[in-house]
Amino acid sequence: MIITLQDLPTLNASLNATSAVLLLTGWYLILQGKREAHRKAMLAALATSALFLAAYLVYHLNVGSVRFQREGTIRTVYLTILFTHTVLAAAVPVLAAITLRRAWAGRFDRHRRIARWTLPIWLYVSVTGVIVYWMLYRM
Repeated sequence: MIITLQDLPTLNASLNATSAVLLLTGWYLILQGKREAHRKAMLAALATSALFLAAYLVYHLNVGSVRFQREGTIRTVYLTILFTHTVLAAAVPVLAAITLRRAWAGRFDRHRRIARWTLPIWLYVSVTGVIVYWMLYRM
């Protein structure tokens, strides 16, 4: 199967949704005390998000920005979601790297402290990424 430039927004939304599911799975697994399964789920979420970022950059370097066409209240809702999504998305790579580094180093006390911030922000970015896609390309 060949993926075209026009397929990338849908692929990106799928990767964001997959990342959200993996993040929730990883959270559930650590609550169950299943550290190794948690590690695998979180590394899969990281890989999925990295694939998303690569595809996102390829798409927007070729297409540029895509304007939301609707007007009125829905435009305000869209722009609000997009703004919060974009601002928090800039923080996710930094937070994820710090969180991963602390886990890798076995500093689980420090890992937990930052993961309490990283998880909800990363999850919000993943879910709102799907919402932005839906509003921009499917609404």
